[in-house]
Amino acid sequence: MIRVIVVDDQTLVRQGIRSLLDLTDDIEVAGEADDGMSALAAIEEHAPDVVLLDLRMPRHDGIWVLRALRERADGAPPVLVLTTFDNDTLVLDAMRAGACGYLLKDVTLERLTRAIRVLAGGGTLISPSITDRLLRAVHRRRPADDDLPAIQRLTEREVEVLRLVAEGYSNREIAQALFLAEGTVKNHVSTMLLKLGARDRTNAVLRALHAHILD
Repeated sequence: MIRVIVVDDQTLVRQGIRSLLDLTDDIEVAGEADDGMSALAAIEEHAPDVVLLDLRMPRHDGIWVLRALRERADGAPPVLVLTTFDNDTLVLDAMRAGACGYLLKDVTLERLTRAIRVLAGGGTLISPSITDRLLRAVHRRRPADDDLPAIQRLTEREVEVLRLVAEGYSNREIAQALFLAEGTVKNHVSTMLLKLGARDRTNAVLRALHAHILD
């Protein structure tokens, strides 16, 4: 059973998400929170597999929660941002702060549950439309050249793997798409992270966007 926590300042939204997830056989809502501080407390108490996080909340918002989780010494559960705000800059800020996926609240139950399962399995969910948004936001907020990470050259195969990572594919799905062994894909991902100087798959996509690798 995949245990999730729903963080949203609107009671009706939390109840709606809980009611929808109650229809599934493998996902349960372990707890709820209505702001950033209560979110951290709920995560500490329930140790969820995935956190569903709104960005705009009173007092401490979702970006604050993501940054606080990133500082945890014992690691943090994967976070799926679930928000009504269709904003390129917010997408970029959330991904930079450590979100593993980003969906709008008008998403279908099928897409929501798929995203939860992907994150619970260690994957990321950055759909092509989100990648386009990240590209636009990166170009608008391009840092000075000195601020860009030092990136070693990726092989053609590593770029192929990276593009599929950016689209939210798991290692198993990448292996199937490229007709490779799953162990080979894991090796490509590890090498890709090392070359990009990235701490995780989401950070790898952001660094690749900065370096125009995915243009």
